[in-house]
Amino acid sequence: MIDVYFWPTPNGYKITIFLEEVGLPYQVIPVDIGAGDQFKPDFLKISPNNRMPAIVDSDGPGGKPMSVFESGAILMYLADKTGKFWSKDPVTKWRTVEWLMFQMASVGPMLGQNGHFRNYAPEKLDYAINRYTNETKRIWGVLDRQLKDREFVVGDYSIADMAIYPWLRFPERHGVDLDSFPNVKRWRAAIDARPAVKKAIVILDEKRRTQPIDDKQRDVLFGATQYARR
Repeated sequence: MIDVYFWPTPNGYKITIFLEEVGLPYQVIPVDIGAGDQFKPDFLKISPNNRMPAIVDSDGPGGKPMSVFESGAILMYLADKTGKFWSKDPVTKWRTVEWLMFQMASVGPMLGQNGHFRNYAPEKLDYAINRYTNETKRIWGVLDRQLKDREFVVGDYSIADMAIYPWLRFPERHGVDLDSFPNVKRWRAAIDARPAVKKAIVILDEKRRTQPIDDKQRDVLFGATQYARR
């Protein structure tokens, strides 16, 4: 059994998508990041960077429990455990890792900052919004070129696709015109249609943030509570 410490965010969905695709048994343990669950001592033992998702695999290496934090590392762990969605061919395997790192180093951080300054910053800063919107569009362009002659990011559907896809579900929130990136649009539609993906992205959907955050949540997510030394 895999315990998935989860909240309905792009990084969380990466893991539920993989688990639904391979059919591994798992249970979701909600980590309400707006309420500060990510700072609880028991969770910090699993995820010392106080970020979800994290997992605990009761049947880890040698049959012993294994915890893993950081969503990219979790995808690699699960792909290695199951032998799925990560090619055994060394060239393809490391091409997949390249694009997984592209998501971890570029897609997530840059789109995350874009979303922050557009939707959560207490004041609208044109410089920040323009900077991260332009960087977001550049990243979409990189992916669009990669997908020009491929069905998926590295050819076959892989953990790289699972990592990138959740971040690109709502382009309008990042100032992106989907029709300007036809290869990404086609790729997104193909992943949208996968039954496992449809199941994975509605987990705790009722908890997904659709309303403005209040002052307490703002402090937990972006203020003194977030930056307190632990």
